[in-house]
Amino acid sequence: MPADERGQDKVLFVATVYTHLAAFHLPFMKLLQSWGYEVHAAASPAEGRKEEVEALGVKCWDVPFVRSPVSPRNLQAYRVLRRLLSKERYALIHVHTPMAAWLGRLAARRTGQGPVLYTAHGFHFYKGAPWLYWLLYYPAERLAARWTDGLIVMNAEDFRRAQQMGFREGETLFRVHGVGVDLAAYAPAPGAREGVRRELGLGPEEFVTLCVAEFTTTKNHAQLIRAWPEVVREAPRSQLLLVGDGRLRARAEVEVRQRGVANVHFLGFRRDVPAVLAASDAFVLPSKREGLPRSVLEAMAAGLPVVATNVRGNRDLVGHRKNGFLVKVGDAPALAEALRALATDEGLRRRLGEEGRAKVRDYALEGVVEEMGTIYARYLQRGSGVRQR
Repeated sequence: MPADERGQDKVLFVATVYTHLAAFHLPFMKLLQSWGYEVHAAASPAEGRKEEVEALGVKCWDVPFVRSPVSPRNLQAYRVLRRLLSKERYALIHVHTPMAAWLGRLAARRTGQGPVLYTAHGFHFYKGAPWLYWLLYYPAERLAARWTDGLIVMNAEDFRRAQQMGFREGETLFRVHGVGVDLAAYAPAPGAREGVRRELGLGPEEFVTLCVAEFTTTKNHAQLIRAWPEVVREAPRSQLLLVGDGRLRARAEVEVRQRGVANVHFLGFRRDVPAVLAASDAFVLPSKREGLPRSVLEAMAAGLPVVATNVRGNRDLVGHRKNGFLVKVGDAPALAEALRALATDEGLRRRLGEEGRAKVRDYALEGVVEEMGTIYARYLQRGSGVRQR
């Protein structure tokens, strides 16, 4: 859908931080650029990676968003964003992340801009969510639904919830296969397994479990740390690799030292995640909440069995005893038992990994780019009457 002849040739992406845009949305920005649109981005530079967005030729506007829905600093962020929308005119605005998405839709409404697409990477109100989340996020999202021309979701639970909120499948509601994964990039490369293991001082016969996740309460490393001693007790040559940073990393390191948990390696932020996956035998993600975790998709693409908590998003990807194991949030013994089963049965690992690699084909990046292209074309089409709700 090329830029139209009226000169509305700009598209705006809005997210709380540039990190989110750099991690998940560069392929879709490239798609719109290939159609002739000038792509802009509005986000906070607080967590970095702005330079990766700018490297595409995207015009970046710094907006001081913060994640907290009750922070007064977001009032300033709203004013900055509204000034931007009063100055610039966009053919399409695509918003992401709860706080920035809410303020972005409000600013678009107040300045008469649109259409507006919102990708929910996982509603904060979900089955089993804390009551405070429902109290804060659900009424806000019901209100913002009035300002949303198209809602994009990634998992079955959010899809059903959106329908209950009045969005219509194929008209104002769309489900896509996540943000996509480059299958070729995660296919095991010759020599990668041995190279990373040499770097970390690990032998070829050791059972290596990998977790790639930011150290936050949501990612729930605490359950994994409680479970790991039981894995090592039965399979002493087991090693746990923790990739990622975050505000709770130091606390996790202290807990590991104080509890004397053996064979745990904190690797920090890594740019060679495909190589680390190739060096691993299993993947684990003990999250309390997910939308549709790309880390699990990447592990599946690498042919690894996955042990994950039985929450929305994880269970969309992991079939229990099909391509991995699902365990209850907080159940450290069940997590340990699943990892012990993988540590002691190479054939099981291979079978589950092959199933995962077959399933992940549906989530290939090129397919998701095509899905998003169809949605973008619908809302960019001149005179399409997109304000249907």
